[in-house]
Amino acid sequence: MTALGRLAGLVLAVGVLSTPAAAQVADLRSTTQFRVCADPANAPMSSRDGSGFENKLAEFFGQQLGLPVTYFWFPSGMGFVQRTLREGNCDVVIGYAQGDELVQNTNHYYTSVYGIVTRKDGPLAKVDRLSDPALKEVSIGVVAGTPPATHLARAGLAPNMRGADLFVDRRVEDPMGDLLEDVRSGATGAAVLWGPLAGPRVKDDPDLQFTPLLHEEASPRLFFRITMGVRPEEQEWKRELNSLIRRNQDGINQILHDAGVPLVDDYGKEVLP
Repeated sequence: MTALGRLAGLVLAVGVLSTPAAAQVADLRSTTQFRVCADPANAPMSSRDGSGFENKLAEFFGQQLGLPVTYFWFPSGMGFVQRTLREGNCDVVIGYAQGDELVQNTNHYYTSVYGIVTRKDGPLAKVDRLSDPALKEVSIGVVAGTPPATHLARAGLAPNMRGADLFVDRRVEDPMGDLLEDVRSGATGAAVLWGPLAGPRVKDDPDLQFTPLLHEEASPRLFFRITMGVRPEEQEWKRELNSLIRRNQDGINQILHDAGVPLVDDYGKEVLP
């Protein structure tokens, strides 16, 4: 599976619609509600209790469109797009990696990056690249199959990696929380995690910090542009959302900054102020 396909919470598999179904899909969008497809237990992104930053973005977008927000909940992973967008149960996925062909992407509205979580008071606090020799001395938490795992292996750190599963039922398991707790307790020296998942969790943490990985040159890339996802046939809907993004970028950025999502430029080289 490609690096893009393994992005946590954004990886979904679906069969291709038959031609008759595809011809009718443009009629599925609601004009009276902003119908969001979402995972009910994907904090800090989306949550049934509305606390996720994607929930806050959905409310913001709904306000700008003058539409009430409603949700169709389904766990991320296999079948998500089919059961949500494709079956007409909802009309937009709030966060989707640019370039994935399962949906039609809007223009991207933020770019984020993988980073390294360490203790603020620990010996790895200044590490900002995976080739740092200091990492050879510690165990490193990483989500199995994600892009940084390739970088770690290339740096000779495969024996140091302590993997967590990507595809789990997050209603009962919390692999991200487990990786962060291992760093806090000293069971591992660091964890290399996707910024929008780790950043909000350590934003106000007294012990942990998130350092974006901005200096990794080799592939796979560690930064991704995030869009909204809609059905492939709904060009007018995509254009409407693109206009919404363009007119409200400052408000979008503020929500993401407040949540602790690390924002970088479109090429993953600099952190946005």
